[in-house]
Amino acid sequence: MAEKILKDLLLDIRYALRVLWKSPAFTLVALLTLTLGIGTNVLVFGIVNAVLFRPLEVSDPQNLYELRLKPWTAWKLLTTSYPAFEDYQQRNTTFSGLAGFDGYSGGRLRWGNAVKIVSGYSATGNYFDLLGVQPAIGRFFHEADVHGPNSAPYMVLSDGLWRSAFNADPGVVGTTVRLGKDPFMVVGVAPPRFHGTERFVWPDYWIPVVNHFDAEYLRDRTGHPLTVFGRLKPGVTPEQAAENLSAIAAQLAKEYPKTDTGVPLRLIRPGLYADEGDVIRGSLYSVAGLALLVLVAACANLASLFAARAADRSRELAVRVALGAGRWRLVRQLLTEAMVLSMLGGAAGLIIASLLLGALNRGSLPSFMAQSPYSHLAVGVDVGVYLAALIFTLVSGLLFGMIPARTVWQSNPLQAMKSGPVDSTPLRRLALRDLLLGAQIIICTLLVTASLVAVRGMVRMLHTPLGFDPQNAMVAEMDWPEVEGNIPLEKTKAMIDAARGIPGVTAAGTTSKVPFTGGLRGVPVYPPGTTDFSLNNSVLAPYRFTISPGYFEAARTRLISGRDVSWRDTAQTPYVAIVNETFAQKMWGDTPAIGQRFIILGHLRQVVGVAENGKYHEMQESPEPVVYLPLSQSDQWHVTFVVRSYRAPNEMAPELERILSAMETNAPITVQSWPDAMAGALFAPRAVTLALGVMGMLAAMLAVTGIFGMAAYNVSRRMKELGIRVALGARTKHVMSVAVGRPIVLLGAGSLVGLLLCGVFASRLLGQIVYQANPRDPVVVVGAVLTMAMLGIVASAIPALRALAVDPSKLLREE
Repeated sequence: MAEKILKDLLLDIRYALRVLWKSPAFTLVALLTLTLGIGTNVLVFGIVNAVLFRPLEVSDPQNLYELRLKPWTAWKLLTTSYPAFEDYQQRNTTFSGLAGFDGYSGGRLRWGNAVKIVSGYSATGNYFDLLGVQPAIGRFFHEADVHGPNSAPYMVLSDGLWRSAFNADPGVVGTTVRLGKDPFMVVGVAPPRFHGTERFVWPDYWIPVVNHFDAEYLRDRTGHPLTVFGRLKPGVTPEQAAENLSAIAAQLAKEYPKTDTGVPLRLIRPGLYADEGDVIRGSLYSVAGLALLVLVAACANLASLFAARAADRSRELAVRVALGAGRWRLVRQLLTEAMVLSMLGGAAGLIIASLLLGALNRGSLPSFMAQSPYSHLAVGVDVGVYLAALIFTLVSGLLFGMIPARTVWQSNPLQAMKSGPVDSTPLRRLALRDLLLGAQIIICTLLVTASLVAVRGMVRMLHTPLGFDPQNAMVAEMDWPEVEGNIPLEKTKAMIDAARGIPGVTAAGTTSKVPFTGGLRGVPVYPPGTTDFSLNNSVLAPYRFTISPGYFEAARTRLISGRDVSWRDTAQTPYVAIVNETFAQKMWGDTPAIGQRFIILGHLRQVVGVAENGKYHEMQESPEPVVYLPLSQSDQWHVTFVVRSYRAPNEMAPELERILSAMETNAPITVQSWPDAMAGALFAPRAVTLALGVMGMLAAMLAVTGIFGMAAYNVSRRMKELGIRVALGARTKHVMSVAVGRPIVLLGAGSLVGLLLCGVFASRLLGQIVYQANPRDPVVVVGAVLTMAMLGIVASAIPALRALAVDPSKLLREE
């Protein structure tokens, strides 16, 4: 029995291949359609699988949770201070262990005569033990190695750094390297697939946190450098653990009212930039849903083509029935043809998706993606991707193969043998092919509208007032920690003057941090006369920037009123500040801000200027309060030079780096254009615009082939009728109506339904992935209507011309 079934299956496959080979045009169109539809979905699933479904490379990842402050915050991974971390570690009753890390370690790594700029993590002593990771070579540092500040000068290398910088030499274990000015002994190498607990961040190394922060900072409760995670005890729920931690936070706020806020805590899954995981998940699921629509449109397209082809083969199939073939035998043959075609298209789609997934892997990204916060994602083809490709392929084959099978099952062989290819559906009724084409057009309209919404959102984002102008500006980041002793203010002034002296430079200044590069957090502000500096008495928590004179000119940040900071603002003169419009409005309402005073960082400061509002952390943020403090009245820890020039970035970058490096040889300097520095902030909208644009194009191609297929089939089926109408003197518009009227009517109705569905149901979905998404935007609606009209004209042009060129006498001679 099994042998007979296998033999019949092989015969069906051979016949299906022979039939498909006899119709090369049909086969090519069908294969291309399936390749695009299945390939798109395999590609999207591969990314979703890597980001959301693949577990972290740690022991028991399902029991690993990250601690977060209860208010939702974008991008900010930081949780708590080191002393508060120790309090949580000692007082909690719900975790079997808590560990933490700071992801902002970095600098120049020196060994022998080699130098490399690296970035890594400083972690608590129990970091690796809690994660349950085993070293590939050597050992990790442990809690027993930590005995206070600067007690554990050990470094663990990542597999990537070990291979790229040390040529995978096992002998590096036990050697001493220098990170900045501090020596560390390499004790081990992490396994190749371990990159910590964040999917998108691959640290080059790990060092103990006690050797990253100085003794004073390890005792400081005001900073929040640590991201904390832990494992729950058996039987403990995340809600119970969050309640336990929140109770500890409230107690700490009573014990340390000047530094601890008592904000409740909650638990989340690590791996996706903390709270950004909600945005990332929503975006990926939305894109996956749109990709499925592309596949549904492709299946509807093929079902329509297969149904038309089955109608044309009705006499052949009827003869086979007359010769003794059962209906189930014919249905099985048609399903086999569909599955063979689907398998070939699925294989081609899988190959293309695999190549694209390989290109998306680390080190093979386009420039705007390589500088994004997501550039270190490990994607690839695994068992899950292969299984998804198989499911997409089988479901697609069944979806478009069942339509012609149903038609054959319900056909009348005797009528087919008498009349040849027929269409049993009256012209004034909607045939199944009409419904399939209508579904294609609706989906196409949805996807075209979505792509236009994404483009519109991207344009809107690029024209959003930023409060600064990144075009024609360079940023040079300089880290001072490697430099011994305090950096004289005069040296910074000299470096700014040197940058101004470069030919082509029009303005130069410094800031502690340029917007959109992270590391921003609120600093408490108190009203004048405050004596109790507990956080509950603060009235505002603005972002703080420390700037030099000339920064506003270089950044083109507009001063609304007052003056710029000056080198004459020193520690011996009254402390001053510049605030932005939001700060002034929240602090003093409609009262003029100039001359007002407030306390920040222990100093009473007077407002001498008001700057325009801007964007500082992300494009979607609400107006945030900001305070600018003079560099000459602040400590220098991290300085970023902003240099405006009319010269090309590729000319300015090497010259600016040469000038600054010559003046301070020990400080690492990174020079890039300001737009490149912002690439991370713009990555998500660019990627979404690209993805939706590609899906819109695919849907448009499917709509064109669907409309063209129906119009061409309609003209071919009714060629004799068209010839008679022309012979009887029918006008051109009547001939056109008969030839392509039905596809055009379906185009109009489907486009209208698609626009309505997009406006009603797609707003929320697009709102998760597109900046200020508005499907009802008149520009978007008009663009979608014009696009669909153009697609209809292009698709129906050839069938319409063929109908108009019909020659009645030639048709009669052939008949």
